[in-house]
Amino acid sequence: MLFPTIDFAIFFALVFLGHWLLNPKPLPWKLFMIGASYVFYAWWDVHFVWLLAGVSGASQVGALAISRHSDEMRRRIAMAGGIALTIAPLLYFKYYGFFSLNLTNTASSLGLNLGLPLVQLILPVGISFFTFMAISYIVDVYRGNTHVASWIDVFLYLSFFPHLVAGPIVRPDELIPQLDVRRDPRHVDIAGASWLIFGGLFKKVVVSSFLASTVVDPVFGDPSSHSAIDAAFAMVAYAVVIYTDFSGYTDIAIGLARLLGFQFPQNFDRPYSARSLQDFWRRWHMTLSRWLRDYLYIPLGGSKRGDVRMYVNIVVTMVLGGLWHGAAWTFVFWGLYHGIGQAVGAWKRAHLPPRPETPMVVWGQRLSTFALVCVGWTFFRADSMGTALTLLGRLVVGWATPTEVVTPLVVGTIALMLSLQYVPRGPALVMQERMSRWRPVPMGLAGAAALFVIATLGPQGVAPFIYFQF
Repeated sequence: MLFPTIDFAIFFALVFLGHWLLNPKPLPWKLFMIGASYVFYAWWDVHFVWLLAGVSGASQVGALAISRHSDEMRRRIAMAGGIALTIAPLLYFKYYGFFSLNLTNTASSLGLNLGLPLVQLILPVGISFFTFMAISYIVDVYRGNTHVASWIDVFLYLSFFPHLVAGPIVRPDELIPQLDVRRDPRHVDIAGASWLIFGGLFKKVVVSSFLASTVVDPVFGDPSSHSAIDAAFAMVAYAVVIYTDFSGYTDIAIGLARLLGFQFPQNFDRPYSARSLQDFWRRWHMTLSRWLRDYLYIPLGGSKRGDVRMYVNIVVTMVLGGLWHGAAWTFVFWGLYHGIGQAVGAWKRAHLPPRPETPMVVWGQRLSTFALVCVGWTFFRADSMGTALTLLGRLVVGWATPTEVVTPLVVGTIALMLSLQYVPRGPALVMQERMSRWRPVPMGLAGAAALFVIATLGPQGVAPFIYFQF
């Protein structure tokens, strides 16, 4: 199989389509989809299926408790209790080892012995994503933005396999109402779904894997052995790698959902064409950005309590967003870096006059923003703060002869992928519209040709998607 997770996902999607044709009644196919989605999740590790079920049950218990109280204080207590139940597994599996190790080391430096057990826990795949979706459900019920759904709908909302392991983070009002819409598989947007699925596979299997194995892994693995040019290209290459890897997965997820007749929110909007860090976060991992805004930044007070408090809220939100990505100081610093950058940008917008919209100014903003983002990605990718600082230091002191990692193919691939950030969407939409009119045989042959190209250009064995670990 080209990529087992995607192969099984496409298989389930086709089975769902056939099941709808045979049994269009809501309850049977909802149960079927839940069962198939749990099989999909169990394929990674059957031992953690109970975790997904437990978070789903806890979120529904919390939502029901909120709906049964009219007293505001009791509703808040019910919301807090539901959130605590749903987030507890995430805190344990993802952060216990990090905090216990750092507390133990700090105590040891002071001559104390806390006696905390140090254990190496396996992080269940997708736990951050379905936990955030569960919190969205509880909070939205409390705010009145969505109604309490049935148990079946909640379990399907959280386990629906296209978004399960790496997003996008779908709100309850974006997916749950779609569960009761009757679909005709004969009118599914197969052309648009196929475009997203095969395009996502190409970005991940071909582009991301090539640049990661050729440039990023060798340079980040031993930065002191590489020149300034190697370091610079590795930083830019990783920006392309993480974009093609993650946007590739979300393209596949959105395409699979569309193949089933569901619409997922967009998750990327050409982020490397951004003109500021704020603009970047409006374009990068958009479902996470708005989650952090609506469920963290705004509850902290947003911009309603003065400028200083707003800057603090921005930094706190981004630090927690960095910690969400991983339990390591590199992620904490990456979040702090973006938080300070956005706070500075907010201060500049409030206190400095806007610059003229000349082409030189616009491209200067784009290039400077991209450079800042690449510096941040260095800490995101590095295995330690020391590795990140060593790599950045090579930009200053590493003026030796470049090694063989920077090849014309590497340069061309990076240039092509970055230039696509500025290509209008019109031609791609026209091509999709023309594909939608193809007969089944030509469309099948085109799909087979696309898979052949991807399998031929891709490496032997494909690394897991980067965001599976979050």
